[in-house]
Amino acid sequence: MSAADDSLDRETGSAISLSKLRGSILARVSRSFYLSIRLLPKKLRDPVSLGYLLARASDTIADTTELPPDLRMENLRLLVRGIQGEALGDAIVGLSASVTPLQKNKAERALIESLQSCLDWLEQINRGQVLDLERFPNPKQIAALEKSAELDEYTYLVAGSAGEFWTRLCFRHLPKFSGRSEGDMLGMGKRYGMALQLINILRDAGADLRAGRCYFSDEELAVAAMEPSQILREPERFQPIYRKWREKAERGIEAGLQYANAIRNRRVRVATALPGLIGARTLALLRNAGATALHRHIKVPRKEVRAIVASLIFGFGGRSQIDSLYRELSR
Repeated sequence: MSAADDSLDRETGSAISLSKLRGSILARVSRSFYLSIRLLPKKLRDPVSLGYLLARASDTIADTTELPPDLRMENLRLLVRGIQGEALGDAIVGLSASVTPLQKNKAERALIESLQSCLDWLEQINRGQVLDLERFPNPKQIAALEKSAELDEYTYLVAGSAGEFWTRLCFRHLPKFSGRSEGDMLGMGKRYGMALQLINILRDAGADLRAGRCYFSDEELAVAAMEPSQILREPERFQPIYRKWREKAERGIEAGLQYANAIRNRRVRVATALPGLIGARTLALLRNAGATALHRHIKVPRKEVRAIVASLIFGFGGRSQIDSLYRELSR
């Protein structure tokens, strides 16, 4: 066991402070998201960290393949019932009304005010994960989605909803958050989140197929006269379908960077643009890999991620800097 693992065991063996949750534990769960959180104004860090960690807990349950799908679904339902039960919902309404006005610490006030939004977001993510388990019950037999709209539904539930959550949170807690209307920002934030999840699906498509999950529909495979089981054997034939979804992800990332550039606060702009710039680089790597992407592990090296972060910070989150980085990383 490494020193880091031993340290985590000691932390998880007793009550954990919120600072540790959004610090060392969040850094271990997702380094890139941890970097984004650190760039946020203090009053946004706790509610965003809480929502993300709840979502990752749900994701961990869904991905525990040692358990059969029906047991994972039951555990997901137990989690969401435990967090979003009717009694708890009533309690949060009362808690927010009685406790929020008394909070002198702005960060703690923002956290209490955001609890219901965090739980609503988690419920949507949980729905997406349950659907995923229902659609792909047997890892030994490849199953495909029935219609293309089901992939849009999935990416919305597990990530587009996160874009909406982030947007509502920022409009609530940041004065003059954006020069665009809340409706415009919600639409762009939704597309941005969906694109980021779609990139994950494109990047992991080969591994998912080997695990019995085909996120590309029978509807579009039929047009190419293909079965899900043929994709890994004949990746060149599959490329038109793959390219269509990659181009959709590219359009979503463009919307996401328009969203970031509409944000007035420079720190929030940097934190918002970072996932999109990493996503743009991932898409470029997938495009350059062509059909071999299904048989390779495509990932932006940590060194490049650090360089992107440094460029954003040293450029003070300027809009022209973000646009320039996007053009460079998309090549």
